[in-house]
Amino acid sequence: MSQTVDRALSILPLLAEGPANLEQVASRLGVHKSTALRLLRTLHEHGIVYRQQDQRYRLGARLFALAQEAVENLDVREIAHPHLAELNEKCGHTVHLAVYEENEVLYIDKVESRYPVRMYSRIGKPVAITVAAVAKLLLADLPEPERRAVAERLDYPMYTSRSTPNAAAFLKELATVREQGWATDLGGHEESINCIGAPIRGADGRAVAACSVSAPNVVVTADELLTLLPLLRRTAGAISAEYSGIAHTPEKPHPSQKEDRS
Repeated sequence: MSQTVDRALSILPLLAEGPANLEQVASRLGVHKSTALRLLRTLHEHGIVYRQQDQRYRLGARLFALAQEAVENLDVREIAHPHLAELNEKCGHTVHLAVYEENEVLYIDKVESRYPVRMYSRIGKPVAITVAAVAKLLLADLPEPERRAVAERLDYPMYTSRSTPNAAAFLKELATVREQGWATDLGGHEESINCIGAPIRGADGRAVAACSVSAPNVVVTADELLTLLPLLRRTAGAISAEYSGIAHTPEKPHPSQKEDRS
């Protein structure tokens, strides 16, 4: 049974690349066409895949509906959104919420800037993990061995002259972020975009998400954006308190943030 489930799930990444016919699916799975057909029929019955008139298969609408429903029902997103909307109303800039999943940092919510110049970012889209403020916060919160392992397997594209160049520099920056409890991306991904971020913590003190405020420097300078840090951290603290069900106190380094050098 587990092998059948594994094969069925292996079809989805293939179809995410585009429509494929029965032979292509069977070849990718390394199975007979009759086996591939049986799997496709089952997925089709549940709306997970759809058979086109040209007999090729593509991802079905039901899969997208389930994905959207899952995103909408993420507890942290539901709890955070009113706070993020209020933050956006106060500062006017783009506000993001992100989580760390499956070795990626993903945006799960966004409130658009009220200014005409806006950021190109999408809910569900991975962030530039080596430079984004939200990514630094979430990776800085990992235990030291895991943090080091992640840093050493990443690529370090130089998006701009301010991008993080290598694992050593990234780990040094993560240590700073871990100590201070907030992070920045000042032109590291795009020269014209600056960003500040703060962690959202669960009852155990671990970061479950991170929120950020981003703005182009034609709207505010980096120094002006940094003046919003207290507001951002209060927002993150309020979300953390509601998410964890504990009284809200000002953001302070949690014991779990201390380096575990063992």
